[in-house]
Amino acid sequence: MNTTLPNSLQTTIEKVKKAFPGETKLHDMFAQCYVNTFSTTLKHLEDGTTFVITGDIPAMWLRDSAAQVRPYLMVADQDEEVKNMLVGVVKRQLKFILLDPYANAFNDSPNGKGFQADVTEMSPHVWERKYEIDSLCYPIQLGYLLWKATGETAHFEEDFHEAIKTIIHVWKTEQDHEKQSPYRFERKDVRQSDTLIRDGKGSKVIPTGMTWSAFRPSDDACTYGYLVPANMFAAVVLDYAAEICEVVLQDKDLSQSCKDLKQEIRIGIETHATMEHPVHGKIYVYETDGAGNYQLMDDANVPSLLAAPYLGYCSFDDPVYQNTRNFLLSRDNPYYYEGKVASGIGSPHTPDHYIWHIALSIQGMTSISAEEKAKILQTMIATDGGTGFMHEGFNASKPEEFTRDWFAWSNSMFSEFVLSMCGSAVKGSPLHNQVDGQ
Repeated sequence: MNTTLPNSLQTTIEKVKKAFPGETKLHDMFAQCYVNTFSTTLKHLEDGTTFVITGDIPAMWLRDSAAQVRPYLMVADQDEEVKNMLVGVVKRQLKFILLDPYANAFNDSPNGKGFQADVTEMSPHVWERKYEIDSLCYPIQLGYLLWKATGETAHFEEDFHEAIKTIIHVWKTEQDHEKQSPYRFERKDVRQSDTLIRDGKGSKVIPTGMTWSAFRPSDDACTYGYLVPANMFAAVVLDYAAEICEVVLQDKDLSQSCKDLKQEIRIGIETHATMEHPVHGKIYVYETDGAGNYQLMDDANVPSLLAAPYLGYCSFDDPVYQNTRNFLLSRDNPYYYEGKVASGIGSPHTPDHYIWHIALSIQGMTSISAEEKAKILQTMIATDGGTGFMHEGFNASKPEEFTRDWFAWSNSMFSEFVLSMCGSAVKGSPLHNQVDGQ
C-alpha cells in the first residue's frame, strides 16, 4: 500500500473542489476514489514493472489494470513518479501478453494461484485464461495514450514490438476460429456463463472479417463469438498500433498489417453487426455469429456499445451510435433497469435490477447533453451505499445493497467522469477532443 500521495494527485483533488464549490460529499468521494488505485493496488516488482491488483482479487487483469491507472495519465506529463509507474504497468502487461496472449488475468509470480483446474493450457503465472479481445486492446491503448500525454517512448521496446506481432497473429487466427484456433476452455461444475460449450470451443461462427472472442469483459461467456464492442475497440487500437509501428518502431510492414486488419474488422462490423430495429432504426448488435443470429443488449463493462465513441470507434453524435444509445437506455435493452433511486445499465454478471457504476460513468462521458451529465453525477453521488466508493452493481432501488465493496476500476471510471466535468481528459483520447470542443 502506497501512503505517500504525489503532489500532482493532491492538486487534482483541489481542482475538483474548486470546480464543485459546496459539494462536500462529491469532494470526499472523488478524493477517495481517485487515489484508490494508487494507494491500494500497486506493487512495484524487482524488474521495474508495476503489478496492479483489481481490488478484492489479488490478480492483475490486463483490462482492469489499464482502466484503473488511466486517470493518472492526466498528470503524468508533470509528475515523473506517476509517469514511471505507468511505464511500469505497460511493461508488465506486455510481459504477460508474451507469456500467454489468451489469458486475461495473471499472478505476480509463478505461484499457481487462481483457476488452475480449468481445462485449458494453464500455467502457474496465469490466474485465469478466459480469452477476451479487450485484454489485448487495453495495453495498446494505455501505451499509446501514455505516449501522447507525455512524449515518453520507454515502453516501446522489443517487448512492445513482439506483443503487437503476437496480437495480430491471434486476432487473424481468430478471424477463422472454427478452423484455425488452438484455444479451448472449460470449467467444470459451474454456471454456463463461466465455461464454453462444444468441448471448450464455444458456439459455432462463420468468418466475417471480425475476430472471435470467448468471453466478454465481464468474464462471462459470449453467446455468439463476434463480440461487437470488443471488435470496435480492436479496430481503434490497431490504428494506434499502426502509428506506433511507423513513427516509433519504424516498422512500416507491421504498421501496414495493423491497418489491413483494422479495415477487415471494420468492414465486418458494418456488414454483419447492424440491424434495423422497429423502434430505434439502424443500430449495432452486441454479438453475432456471422450466420444471422445476434444478441440485442449491452453489458455494463467497457468495451460496450455505449462506450463506442469513448473508445474512438465513432463520433459522439454518430447517427447509428445515437440510435443504438437510445435502444440501450430504454426498456428494449433487457439489462436496462429503472428503480426508485436510479436507472441505468446492468449486467447478466450481477443480480437482476442491479445497475453498474461503470455504465453510469460511460453514459455520462458519452452524453452530448450537459443536463444528462449533471443528472448522472448526482445519481452516482446518491448511490455509493454510504461508503464513499463506487461498486460493481447496486440495487436500483436500494443502493446500500451492492456487489464488490473494493472495485478499483469502478472508482477510476468515476474519477475520470468527474474530471471530464471539470474540462479535463486524457490527451490523445477521443474524450479529450470532445471536452476541448465543448
